[in-house]
Amino acid sequence: MTDSNQEMKNEDEQKHNADDVGTSMNCDNNVHTNEQNEEQNEVQNRQPTPNFMMGGLTGASPPKFVSFDEIIKTANGMKNMALAHEIAVDKNFQLQKLEPEDGSFHRRVKEIMHKAFWTLLAKKLAEDPPDYSHALILLKEIKESLDELVPPQNSKIKENIREVLDLDLIKQQTEKGVLDFHHYAQYIISVMSKICAPVRDEKIKELSQQVDIIETFKGVMELLQLMRLDLANFTITMMRPNIIALSVEYEKAKFTEFLKINSNGLQYTERWLLRHFDPEKTASSSSSDASNIRQVTHSLVTEAYLDLLEWDFNPNAETLMLDQGRLLELRDITNRLSVIGSVILLVNNTIGAPIQGVSSFKKNIKEHLNALLDSVHSNKDLEAAMPNIVLQVKEDVKTTLREVDAPELSPELETLLEGQIADLIDTKHKIRYLVSLRIRQFLQKIIQSQSVAPQQVPPGLSSLQEELTAVAARFVILISHNRSVFGEYYQDIVANAFAKSDVDSTKEMHGAHTMEL
Repeated sequence: MTDSNQEMKNEDEQKHNADDVGTSMNCDNNVHTNEQNEEQNEVQNRQPTPNFMMGGLTGASPPKFVSFDEIIKTANGMKNMALAHEIAVDKNFQLQKLEPEDGSFHRRVKEIMHKAFWTLLAKKLAEDPPDYSHALILLKEIKESLDELVPPQNSKIKENIREVLDLDLIKQQTEKGVLDFHHYAQYIISVMSKICAPVRDEKIKELSQQVDIIETFKGVMELLQLMRLDLANFTITMMRPNIIALSVEYEKAKFTEFLKINSNGLQYTERWLLRHFDPEKTASSSSSDASNIRQVTHSLVTEAYLDLLEWDFNPNAETLMLDQGRLLELRDITNRLSVIGSVILLVNNTIGAPIQGVSSFKKNIKEHLNALLDSVHSNKDLEAAMPNIVLQVKEDVKTTLREVDAPELSPELETLLEGQIADLIDTKHKIRYLVSLRIRQFLQKIIQSQSVAPQQVPPGLSSLQEELTAVAARFVILISHNRSVFGEYYQDIVANAFAKSDVDSTKEMHGAHTMEL
């Protein structure tokens, strides 16, 4: 790799902060392992998938790929805590192909280097006699990639690939001027058709019909990249239960190391967890009993997590550091649902029968308000967005009334509706408070439930059933994983809080007894 390409690769690694499973990609965005950065880089949150960086491409080298063994090794080794955690808490986690932004420097570099490689290959093949030096490098890379993509049990296909793509034989054919490049292209496509996922069949069909040899191999390299991602994602899916178990132990070990050099490393966690701790309410004859401590801890963790869904409440506890972005996203989604639910209830109460039960209205109002609330991350943001929300609600109401042939809004009713919706900026607004409380109670029941039986959606919020269910599913996974990793620390914090409370109570009793004497 040239010095300039290496500099671009290093710059890109700093920019994208990728992890050790796929910390470097060439100009085709193909994933490969970067062992040097595995402990330094953190996986990016794609909310839902991580991005992976791109590196340089030497003039004579086609795209590189990570081997199947490397994927397995990385998945088993769990060398990157952030990646392990990402897979553990996101059941839909998948590696994604990174496309640089249009017009970006990164995009221009990629396009230039792409064009340079394929232009040079075309130029070499067009010489008389043809120069197959670049073509041989390309075939070598394709052969290695196919061999890695073919499952180990398919030994016949592997053996056939080694026989047909015999590089020594192919080199002899180039020297004698009898190489049939199109023949090898069609053979490669036929092998790929046998091992690719069904979703890639259409691409295979397009490649088989391609006439231009350069475009054919460009398509082959692109499809091999997608097949590599398919394999990596399949491997992650199959190994996810093991990854979750390994992630819990790995995170425990890493956090223990963190606490060794940070004697007060749980101060924010303690403050967050004990926010609802009331020794008078939780005290019992067996307050120091392990069973009681576990029960109280379970309750406190639930309440502490529910607090995180409030605007202006940031997840700064040390035990939440890997989930801060995810929790902030869930916080915003939950508050937006609260606003949308409040609006729907107000409209139904204000407009009455003509609008109630009209599914198209609920669908449109959710879609439109979600768009308006997308950039709202606090009550202050909500206040700024409220004029547009009022306008949109009025428009949706008027449109629905016309669709159902109902009378138009009277000026008085329109003014009343405007004021009622605008009042929702007050967090203590009766309707908004009630909706927020019902959402919190709904999530609380699901978190604390020991049964797999479905929970009833809160009254008045049936229109948000799908969204609330999605939030609950993500929230429960986060809490469950967090408890598995940090449960012992939480119990220690609660046990210490009980002990401190008992000591304080003893001092008070002793002081009172002394005064009596």
